[in-house]
Amino acid sequence: MTIVQAIVLGLVQGLTEFIPVSSTGHLRVIPDLLGWGDPGAAASAVIQLGTLLAVLIYFFRDIVNLTTAFFRGIVSRKPLADQESRLAWLIILGTIPIGIFGLTFKDFIETRARNLWIVAFALIAIAILLMIAEAYARRRESKEMEEITVMDTVIIGFGQALALIPGMSRSGSTIMTGLFRKLNHRAAARFSFLLSIPAIGASGVFELLAEWDHLADLGWVPMFVAIFFAFLSGWASIWFLLRFLEKHTTHVFAWYRIALGLLIMGLLLAGTVQPY
Repeated sequence: MTIVQAIVLGLVQGLTEFIPVSSTGHLRVIPDLLGWGDPGAAASAVIQLGTLLAVLIYFFRDIVNLTTAFFRGIVSRKPLADQESRLAWLIILGTIPIGIFGLTFKDFIETRARNLWIVAFALIAIAILLMIAEAYARRRESKEMEEITVMDTVIIGFGQALALIPGMSRSGSTIMTGLFRKLNHRAAARFSFLLSIPAIGASGVFELLAEWDHLADLGWVPMFVAIFFAFLSGWASIWFLLRFLEKHTTHVFAWYRIALGLLIMGLLLAGTVQPY
């Protein structure tokens, strides 16, 4: 991996991790279009550590409050005594599905699931579901993040697990399921960001340890460069999306996903890119 490739991959990862257009899908497609080849699932997961740092810094105060409340609840033997402690437990609960499915289907996710046909269909499928979720949410009274229930969390957690398939999008699937559970746009996005912390952190560290030799072959300097640029663009994308969703829907992202999915299909049919 060259420094230029690292910068591009880092920017792509950060810009698309939190905006609902699929970071893994873009990291799978763009290197192919540029003739670089697939950097691999392990490299993608480690580059995500940059976006993890971005969300940790952006939501630093929330994270400190949630962590403090979590341990305070354990010490006092009242784990659900206040809203922040309850939210911390909900985030843990919502992370369980992606952990189970990630470990169970690890080989499939890192190999056959990276087929560009799957990426293209996944981009379009979540786009359609996002549009349906928007129509559903518009006809119902929305909820704030403080009103999230255990059932909401379980369903959003399973939505996050969909993102294990490249093209699905972690933010897209969690925001989509959040809208189906009547959360307003900002609450759905904010909960999605907080829910991403353990998932991104665990996958990044796991791949870092498991694929150490492969990542060393790619080069540690380029990897750190990619992580740094993923951090910068990831912070910017969080800032942008939270403000964008205060006044707009996710329709523009859904249409973008459809256009990208159709473009990939066209390139595959033309033989410009290969499925693997």
